Amino acid sequence: MSVIYSKLTSVINKISDEFHKSFLFTTIFSILSFIENQWVNSYFKKLYPDEDFLNFLNKSNILKNHLFNPLIVIVLFSFFLILSMNNPSTSLVITLLIGFIAFFIGSTIIPRRFLNKNIKLVEFNRKDIYSIGFCLILVSIVFFGICIASVGGIPLLKPSIRYLLKPIFTMPVFLIIPGTCLVASAYLNDFQSKNITRSQTRFRFLFLLAMDSALLLLLGYRTPLLAVFLIIIIIGFYGNIISLWEVVMGGLIGVGAIIGIGYFRSLSEMTITSSTNPLYTLQSRADFTLHVLNLLDFIGGTFGLTHGQLLASSIPGSDLGPRMLVGKLIAWRTEVTVTPTLIGQMVVDFGKIGVAVEMCILGFILGIGFKIMQKTKNYFYIAIYSLILTYAILGIETGILDIQVLLYFAIALFIYLINMKKST
Repeated sequence: MSVIYSKLTSVINKISDEFHKSFLFTTIFSILSFIENQWVNSYFKKLYPDEDFLNFLNKSNILKNHLFNPLIVIVLFSFFLILSMNNPSTSLVITLLIGFIAFFIGSTIIPRRFLNKNIKLVEFNRKDIYSIGFCLILVSIVFFGICIASVGGIPLLKPSIRYLLKPIFTMPVFLIIPGTCLVASAYLNDFQSKNITRSQTRFRFLFLLAMDSALLLLLGYRTPLLAVFLIIIIIGFYGNIISLWEVVMGGLIGVGAIIGIGYFRSLSEMTITSSTNPLYTLQSRADFTLHVLNLLDFIGGTFGLTHGQLLASSIPGSDLGPRMLVGKLIAWRTEVTVTPTLIGQMVVDFGKIGVAVEMCILGFILGIGFKIMQKTKNYFYIAIYSLILTYAILGIETGILDIQVLLYFAIALFIYLINMKKST
């Protein structure tokens, strides 16, 4: 495995180096370096509130030390269910309790038995991590251009053509998310090594966020944009790049953006009128998703219906994608995609038993990742935890069903298990 990794990173490093030497990228980085210097030395930067702004937030132990604890998944899942104006069935309430308890055991209780002494980390070279992230961003930019060309316009300006986008082209665009995560972690390593200042790191984080936002917004996607936003916040928070008050304000802005984008997109698609409450878009989504979950819980029962077929449909080349398969299961319509929530796939595939097992496994991956990150403060392990926690949070509505997201969790688990073995 190490031989494969070494050869792969050697090729990727060469590609990254060649691009960095090119005239185009030399010019781009020169311009960015100039802007960064102006930013760092700007007089207006001094007017920005310092770390002690809203200092009362730092007095909360939960906010300061456990804001992004894995249990945030359960808290946000509960909040999402509360948004709905309908009530879950008795059977679904039981399923949810089983899932929440299993997640708590996996994320909080089981990790206490591991890595209680000195942790022997699997170390990753900073250059390798940066080069991998840089190349992923390059791939996403190339496919962004292909997406725009394939539909003949910009989906943000013409919402109707968004539905013409082909998954084979859009999936590589989303590689910008792990790419940004890895590049941001490399900058965090530079900050931890005192090669760059905190202000320089903050500027680079902002630039990555702005670049990603531009690409994803132009394609009209909301969830991937939220993913980038969350990743930057989590890495910045645990890397001491972003203050607690900025995280809280960023969270409020993020929620506002979700409501705003959903509201104006619904207006453009004429599914609501201008007199409609902006919160209605969130409530209606929660209502519909809860209705779907009630149906999936009913057909899944105790032992499940599809026995792994829904999860397997995430594999490229399947006749139907997982969310289309959900549409077929509940409405016999294969032309629509339906989000099944975090536990939807689990209950349909393996019933309440599957919910218990899969939620415990998900909790364990997040719980052991959180423990390693807190104990080591290592830049790479901060990044990998931010990536999987972000997709767990987004999966509350969408489910963890995309093949690349499943791959992120598989890689994270593999790395964590190696660390556990080394540390015994």
